[in-house]
Amino acid sequence: MAITAGMVKDLREKTGAGMMDCKRALTEANGDMERAIEVLREKGLASASKKAGRVAAEGLVEAYIHGGRIGVLVEVNCETDFVAKNEDFRTFVRDIAMHIAAANPIYVRREEIPEEVLKKEREIVRQQTLNEGKPEKIVDKIVDGRIEKYLSEVCLLEQPFVKDQDKTVDELVKEQVAHIGENISIRRFARFVVGEGIEKEEKDFAEEVMAQMNR
Repeated sequence: MAITAGMVKDLREKTGAGMMDCKRALTEANGDMERAIEVLREKGLASASKKAGRVAAEGLVEAYIHGGRIGVLVEVNCETDFVAKNEDFRTFVRDIAMHIAAANPIYVRREEIPEEVLKKEREIVRQQTLNEGKPEKIVDKIVDGRIEKYLSEVCLLEQPFVKDQDKTVDELVKEQVAHIGENISIRRFARFVVGEGIEKEEKDFAEEVMAQMNR
């Protein structure tokens, strides 16, 4: 049975589960709404969103260094110190730090993007689209699609998880909420790259060789 966007929306409203989780559940249930709800409940995903409003003030700050050239610090919060010491939670936080090192997000979530940044990006994308000769009447629709793609590239929660490209980081978080039984929130991160932002002196290769020969 074909799974429609309306079915996914309906299931999401009934359960509070993530969009992709709802789509997978409906596919597994062959479109049967009640069975899809059962599938989500069995996986603990139907209740994950209900925990999202609970205060998460404990957690971990994890550091990850890759090859001595890329470093990441990330803070991931949970509700209790007990969970913060749980090995599953610690593994999850390490995975998030490794993902940040590999995928280079800029923000945790789209709500953090300054309005002026998003406005400027939309202006640039719109001009690019017009320069491609796209008809004026469909430009806005194309721009909307490209902005969504931009958001999925720069926002951590919307990026495909590096260890499993079939799920987003947000879906991974929801799985952990269901598994651990507490609200989990990725609060903030910092990513460092050796030499980033430093202007490097550009030398002509031939001149450099001659200079070495004349020493």
